[in-house]
Amino acid sequence: MEKVKLYVKESYNELLTKVTWPTWSELQSTTGVVLIGLLIFTVFVFIMDAVSKGILNEVIYKLGQ
Repeated sequence: MEKVKLYVKESYNELLTKVTWPTWSELQSTTGVVLIGLLIFTVFVFIMDAVSKGILNEVIYKLGQ
């Protein structure tokens, strides 16, 4: 139990003294970058899904008819 207390105490101390936290403007700009990247990735996956659905409907599923 003593090891757990020491671990928590050292972790808390490290968070206060050794970690550099971002400023508010840095946080906003990196959040914007993440959201733009997410939007680009979402559009890419949507396009790939639509293309694969079209190929399946026009080529693969018509073979069974």
